[in-house]
Parts: sequence; C-alpha cells; structure tokens
Amino acid sequence: MERKVYYGEYTIQHWIDLMLSGDIELPNYQRSFVWDIDGVKKLIDSFKEDSFVPPITIGSFKINGVSKNLILDGQQRLSSLLLAYVKLFPRKSVEGEAIADENDDENEEPVPIANWRFQDIFRLGRNREDIMANATPAQYDVVDYGCSHSFFLKKRLGFSYIVPSIENEQEQSKFYSTVFRNINIQGVNLLKEESRKSLYFLDSNLEGFFNPQLGNYSVRLTTARAPLDFPRYLSLLSAYKKAGRENTIAATYKSRMEAYYETYIYAVVNDEDSPIFGKFSDVFPNRDYNVDIERLKQMLSELEIPHEYPSIIDMDVYMFGLIYITVFQKHNIDIQRKDDLKRRLVGVISQFRRDASHRKSPSAQKHLRARIKKSITIFDDYAV
Repeated sequence: MERKVYYGEYTIQHWIDLMLSGDIELPNYQRSFVWDIDGVKKLIDSFKEDSFVPPITIGSFKINGVSKNLILDGQQRLSSLLLAYVKLFPRKSVEGEAIADENDDENEEPVPIANWRFQDIFRLGRNREDIMANATPAQYDVVDYGCSHSFFLKKRLGFSYIVPSIENEQEQSKFYSTVFRNINIQGVNLLKEESRKSLYFLDSNLEGFFNPQLGNYSVRLTTARAPLDFPRYLSLLSAYKKAGRENTIAATYKSRMEAYYETYIYAVVNDEDSPIFGKFSDVFPNRDYNVDIERLKQMLSELEIPHEYPSIIDMDVYMFGLIYITVFQKHNIDIQRKDDLKRRLVGVISQFRRDASHRKSPSAQKHLRARIKKSITIFDDYAV
C-alpha cells in the first residue's frame, strides 16, 4: 500500500496535551500498560540525560468516516510520561491476568499483565489538577518522579506519522495490523492474545465474535487467572464442524497452535472457503453471529456453568460442547436436565485427570481431541 511518512518531534508537554485532548488514542487491540515504576523512572532519567529514546509511531486512520490518529508504537512511553506528569502510578491487580491455552494446567504459571491503559485516567479528569485531586489511594499510588515544570516544556520526543494513500477502511486495517505486529515495544514481547487482537482489528464488525463479553470465565493458576480464550475454541470447533470428526484437528500444527488460531482469524475476516475451517458465512449467514452468541450467553447463565476452573482440562470439558451446540449447531440445552449434565461432565473430567499422561500434557493433540469429542458427545445428548 502506498503511504506517506512524516517525521518530527514534539515537546513532552505537547504529547501530554495530545493525550489529554484525545487527539491521539490507542486502537482497541493495543496491549495494556505493562511497565513498573522503575521502568517509568528509567525513561525519565533517559530524557534528563539526553539519551536516545525511540520515537512514537502514529497512524492516520479513518473509522466509520471519522479520521483518528492511532498510537501504533509507543504506548508504554507515552503512558509513562503522562503518569510522571500527574505524579501517579496505577495499582495493579493482585491476581493479575494471563492467557489460557491448551498448555495450561494447575502447575503452570503464565506471566501476569496489568489491565490499565492511559485512557482509564481520564475518568478522573482531563487536566492535571482534576486528575490529581480525584485519584484515590485504592486506585493509584502517589509517586514523585522528580520532573520539574521545565522538564515537560523543554524535553522533546520524536515521531513518525503514517498516512495511507487509500481510504478503504478494511485495507487500512490490514496495513496497520501488519505494522503493529511487526513492532517490538521497548523489547517487551507481545503476549499471544495481544498479538491476536491486532488481527481482530482487520474487521471491527467481528470483534464481538472473537471477543464477546461472556463474563469472567477463567482457569485458576498458582499466581494468576487465565481468562477463557474464545478464539481458541472457535478455531478448533470450526475445524471439527468442517471435518465432521476430531482426529484431524490441527493435524499439521502440533507445535504451532498460535499460527493455527491466526490462520482461522484470517479465514473468518476474509470469509474464505478454508479447507481447514470451512466458510464463515456458511455457518453464520450474512456474517451475523449475534443471535448465536446471545444463545451461548443465555445457556452459560441458565446452566450455571462454573466461572473458575482448576485446569484447562476442566474448562475444555465444560466449554467445547456447550459452544459447539449453541453457537455452531444453534441449539439450546435442556435446562431441566442440567444437574444430570453436570454430573456427567464432572465424571469425564475426573477420568481425564486420573490419566497421568493427560494431566501432565493436556496440550498433546490426542488429549485435546479427546476433550473435544467427549464434551460435544455429552452436550449433544441434552440439545433441544
């Protein structure tokens, strides 16, 4: 895609004004703030010592006919400068959040991430005085980063500003997703789900499909909780529906499951007739998935499906069949028989967890496929 790139630099104060006014903003797929207080202080020291600080990358993007300036790279730096300006630091969740996948079990500890983004501070106000006055100790620690008024007025931070030459929103989204995924932010690698979110941005109408608001369903690990990874379930179940059986699912992706999920997302966004996953619009005519997602939400609630699981084995047995029957087969579940359903699910979970091989390596394809098949078989008996 043809594009123009402009280069320059602004004072730190100007960058802060751009954030406070909303003239620059984060795309929905951008990660949360992950630096600690020491990271913020090191950045401030870099400016004070006139060391090189990587420039910010901003992209001009048109969304629903409205032009926006999106932060493609530099969120951590800009968030840090804003925090230094208001002399605050967000309190991170004690539990933290993590990403669940088929490798997770109760003995594995993923890296927690913070869930704070700089826009969250705007709930306190749109200027320094209001923000500092409204911040509470429960939400923010007060931190003096040693920045004088002149620091913000005199120190400068560079930028590159990308302007695509076409206005087609889908093509722009694809271009910016590629740019974002090729960027390494201050050496802090993207987590799998963060990288995947940039793909959802290829078609904003599908965000509710890939990332529906189902509630807080998670695997409870030693030091964190791993939220339900919905695209993982969608991709595996799409392959099951296409093939009509479980024994070929992810057959050539044994050690590349993240690539498998990304291949699925691209197939959905482009509505291609994938030999692995089939065609999205064949399952969801007119690409309308809302009724099916609402059915899933209703069944999760009425069946009183547990919100927290001790391992990915437990979550899979509950979720694979429920998602397949409600979303892909478009059936409800017989609520009157929910106690019997749960009894059978618990029995299968116990069976799987008694298997030392299954318990030790839940990511092994034979075990993953067994959970898919058994869960679907059970839920199918209660479909109405």
